[in-house]
Amino acid sequence: MLKNAIAIIPKLIFDLACLGADRGEHVTRFYMYEHFKEKFRADRKKNLKVLSISGSEKLCYLLGFDEESIQKVTYPEHNILNLPFEDETFDAVVSDQVLEHVEGAPQAAIDETLRVLKHSGLLVHATCFINPIHGAPSDYWRFTPEGLSLLVNKKAEVIESSGWGNIFIWIFFALGIRYKKSRKIDITQLTGWRGLTRNGFR
Repeated sequence: MLKNAIAIIPKLIFDLACLGADRGEHVTRFYMYEHFKEKFRADRKKNLKVLSISGSEKLCYLLGFDEESIQKVTYPEHNILNLPFEDETFDAVVSDQVLEHVEGAPQAAIDETLRVLKHSGLLVHATCFINPIHGAPSDYWRFTPEGLSLLVNKKAEVIESSGWGNIFIWIFFALGIRYKKSRKIDITQLTGWRGLTRNGFR
């Protein structure tokens, strides 16, 4: 009983510190989403077709796409390895924390998203490198920026493939507050983000 009481103290302190504060993304995604907003958000046309893979709508919105433009596909009804669309259907394809969960070859997933993307379209894959194993339903892969660029293998122009690390994420994880919403201040950095784009919008 005492052990359980002691275990909740860090969570309680975190909650009290954030009391009344405007909460943003949880600590592992805070800087990633700030980077996306700063570097890639734009006023987008309203008649675009955007594919959001497995719950990636939040990232679509951050990039400036409106809800009417977004078509959602979710696993297991739809698989990133075999998307039910014609070639060059979408102006943008977005996956946020999906690639690490692909039960199959990551190369096949990248190739399939490039297949359904228009030649002048935008492809964004945000995934993790330094991150605890997490299901949804399973966790198979980790990616370096160079590894993701290699997966594109000259099939598209890589505008950015980068990431940030944070040794303190393990402290958040150990304290059980990794998934807590952070205050909108710089309390931590992202565990890992990698982004790939194809050509960019014209």
